Amino acid sequence: MAVSYMDFTSPNVQFWYDVNTNTTFKKDNRNFINTLSIAQLNTLGNVSLLDIYLSRSNVVEPHIHQNATELVYCISGSAVVSIINPFTKKLLNFPIEPGQVANVPQGWPHYEIATVDNTHLLAIFDAPVPEFIGYSDMLRLTPPGVLAHTYCLNEQMVKETLAPITDTTVIGPPANCQPQQMQREPEAQLPYAPYPNEPQGYGPHGPFGPQFYPQQQQQYPQPFSYLQQPNPPYFF
Repeated sequence: MAVSYMDFTSPNVQFWYDVNTNTTFKKDNRNFINTLSIAQLNTLGNVSLLDIYLSRSNVVEPHIHQNATELVYCISGSAVVSIINPFTKKLLNFPIEPGQVANVPQGWPHYEIATVDNTHLLAIFDAPVPEFIGYSDMLRLTPPGVLAHTYCLNEQMVKETLAPITDTTVIGPPANCQPQQMQREPEAQLPYAPYPNEPQGYGPHGPFGPQFYPQQQQQYPQPFSYLQQPNPPYFF
């Protein structure tokens, strides 16, 4: 139970608030977050909430709440709450529908993705103000040279990859997202390794290969391929 130092005889005491009036992030009319904390309702104890609206495939970016546990309740639609357990080093995925919840322990990395349009989630915290650290800030503010050196990466590629991240994302993909396709090496330059017992010339890089070994190109994004697995290791 929270210890309250509120003077309940004060004329400024508050017992009611319209959360719809405090939109703290808005990507568009279908993807936005309203917030209620002690800053809006001064009689709150150790509790606060985020009122989250998402359309299909939109993601509350990977983040942590360093000061609170989060209980995610699905009001309408459906979503998957994904949590990284820092002790087992595993990614856990929890699909939720109306009336169902997923709990995120304090400080654990997590994200939420809507699997249908008109998804409405309520995130409840055991803190008067929910603090938020998004991965987008860690990626854009850490010098590319530090990331490249630490993880043995190509610094120029890191710099180019992260360049589009110029602000806290909160709900992704950003409204102006135009993902670039990875450049593939021409098929003619790939080494030819015959398949077992294949007819002459019918390998994937042989003269008759393309019609027998079609390349299946995935479209961006693929947020729901994980549904084929009971506890998939990744989303896309």
